[in-house]
Amino acid sequence: MHGTPALPADFSHLPYANPDAPKGGRLVQGILGTFDSLNPLIVRGLAVQQIRGFVIESLLARGNDEPFTLYGLLADSVQTDDARTEVTFHLNPLARFSDGHPVLAEDVLFSWELLRDHGRPNHRLYYAKVTEAKAIDQHTVRFRFGDAGDRELPLILGLMPVLPKHAVDVATFEDTSMAPPLGSGPYRVTTVKPGTSVTLTRDPNYWGRDLPINRGLWNFDEIRLDFYRDANTQFEAFKRGLYDFRVETEPLRWHEGYDLAAVKSGALIRDVIKPGVPNPSEFLVFNTRRPLFADIRVREALSLLYDFEWINRNYFFGLYARSAGFFAGSELSAYTRPADARERTLLAPFAGHVRPDILDGSYRLPVTDGSGRDRATLRRALTLLQQAGYELKDGKLRRHGTKAPFAFEILVTTRDQERIALAFSASLKRAGIQASVRAVDAVQFDQRRLAFDFDMIQNRWDQSLSPGNEQSFYWGSEAADHQGTRNYMGAKDPAIDAMIEALLAAHERPAFVSAVRALDRVLISGFYAIPLYNVREQWIARWNRIERPATTALTGYLPETWWHKPESAPGRGKGD
Repeated sequence: MHGTPALPADFSHLPYANPDAPKGGRLVQGILGTFDSLNPLIVRGLAVQQIRGFVIESLLARGNDEPFTLYGLLADSVQTDDARTEVTFHLNPLARFSDGHPVLAEDVLFSWELLRDHGRPNHRLYYAKVTEAKAIDQHTVRFRFGDAGDRELPLILGLMPVLPKHAVDVATFEDTSMAPPLGSGPYRVTTVKPGTSVTLTRDPNYWGRDLPINRGLWNFDEIRLDFYRDANTQFEAFKRGLYDFRVETEPLRWHEGYDLAAVKSGALIRDVIKPGVPNPSEFLVFNTRRPLFADIRVREALSLLYDFEWINRNYFFGLYARSAGFFAGSELSAYTRPADARERTLLAPFAGHVRPDILDGSYRLPVTDGSGRDRATLRRALTLLQQAGYELKDGKLRRHGTKAPFAFEILVTTRDQERIALAFSASLKRAGIQASVRAVDAVQFDQRRLAFDFDMIQNRWDQSLSPGNEQSFYWGSEAADHQGTRNYMGAKDPAIDAMIEALLAAHERPAFVSAVRALDRVLISGFYAIPLYNVREQWIARWNRIERPATTALTGYLPETWWHKPESAPGRGKGD
């Protein structure tokens, strides 16, 4: 995206992959939730997301040790001009779908048009920016973007899923289906138990197995994805060895739940990985489409009433940090940093959209006394609520004039979410606010989240070191009105849109970083979500039958680089 790729054109393998990793064995992954579709490229249904990558490939593949660099996969060369107004991909003549059909330019054009017209909102948004798409020959395709002014578009097109024209029915593409999709990737779908499990089997004839981008990857002969409806059941299954690894997100469980004989014997390994990307951050998200949360003073007041210090000590062993921004722990974060000259120039036309203390870096999240009953923050919150037209009387917060009570619902889907929501609800009650907590299953939660049918939810936006077009999908004004996007808060702010345009137009890294920080400042100033905590490490537990490379990618753990520990040679015991 910026600068030049870290790896030379003749690289032999990715630095975080083991090119000598043995092939074979099976990886079983336990997933919380369910599924009713094998198509991850449409809005309808709950899809098996692993289909993308394992079964369906793109023209290019990410280098996970760099902010945003792509290397050849289905395409073996790329050409683009300095302004990036067009891009030309040449397909590897060896590329084949798993049924033996070659991957041709007509498949690329078919995929682009199909996803532009019938795909997920992010695909429709990005691919509609293409003004001309043309097959130069059977293996070459060119896309032109006119004056879109989006330097990321050649990379976005490089990551486009490529589907077989001969095997996809356009008329039924948007329907949920359990029919195994046909792809060009290293695995095929071989067994499906609806809602329960999906088995992927490595294609012995996979066309790309010897490519440098793939050496040391896709090592298991079989990958089985097992789905669990309940988090406790999922964890109990892991302790019994029913699946091979889990990413732990609960500190209490990480510190106390793994006091197992298997850990002491070395049969179960616990890895702590510190990735180099922005810290994943959890938020309680206001749906500003609701009149109750349309007033920024209300949103700021409720943010004051979240007692992080009490929750962090009592629930998280003090392990978590907290940031007001959306790029925590990275150079992209604006939190505690004063705006530089480039940021101030970008934000100058939007003077009323960024608070002065957020612009100069002096703003800090409220810090309570950790008692769960901090009176100072309560007074500040009630002052803001009074300014917004509410009064506290007889223990109830009501609207001036109508006397309508201040009440809303927090929608949750896991016990961990429920625990935080209940603690927050108790804090709100001190201000006379009635926040009910409603727990629903994963299916209903996703349906309501995608339809923006909620007052408040917990959510996480994972960010990279090279945020781009997806930022429009997260907070752009246009995305606020399109179900299926991730603009859950319903943000509509021209300043946000302008900062996204600026980061997409940046040619060099310094200008890009300033644009992202400016975006962060506008988002912080909007009080669209309450920061809950930042996750600074990845906690991975795996049975020792699964091994991984000594080198970890910048993005953290990557199961596609792992392998199954070879069985002991005949005649040799475990102690040999």
